[in-house]
Amino acid sequence: MTLPPHIKGLVFDCDGTLADTMPLHWRAWQVIAARYKLHFPEDRFYSLGGVPSRDILQMLAREQGVTLDHIQAAHEKENEYLPLLPQVEPIHAVVEIARANHGRIPMAVASGGTQPIIVGVLEHLKIRHLFDAIVTSEMVENQKPAPDIFLEAARRIGVDPQSCRGYEDTELGMTAIRSAGMEAVDV
Repeated sequence: MTLPPHIKGLVFDCDGTLADTMPLHWRAWQVIAARYKLHFPEDRFYSLGGVPSRDILQMLAREQGVTLDHIQAAHEKENEYLPLLPQVEPIHAVVEIARANHGRIPMAVASGGTQPIIVGVLEHLKIRHLFDAIVTSEMVENQKPAPDIFLEAARRIGVDPQSCRGYEDTELGMTAIRSAGMEAVDV
């Protein structure tokens, strides 16, 4: 796969882009929603792809008048997801783009997930070594659809954002990539 000459770096979302994790995250979310008596329909879950769990939990609790520690509940959600990690499969077409460009241009992952989970997914898929940087939700202040995570990924691989191509699977992520000034590819 040949990239246009103006593309000097690639930035990939992880969940739903490099890794087919979204159905597994949905299973973990169902447990947490039931535990805290939160209404969280599947279509809304998918519309919030890329938003950190802690932010989703804070929003749902506020909207529904439920009192909870959103940080603790987010950890509980991660603990529900971790046993499902061995079931994660790659999204082959996107992983092949990363493999084809490994060693040719700098590449990063920019994910709304947390560092331990995202690194765990990449290691499980045996693709961690492809990326020069992994930027996760706890490393930036403003989350998708803000461009911060993609801008930080570009900074960490030393490439001007206008010379990067970003890969995403959600509208929030696509907005973040475009706001960062990157070329956007909808997976």
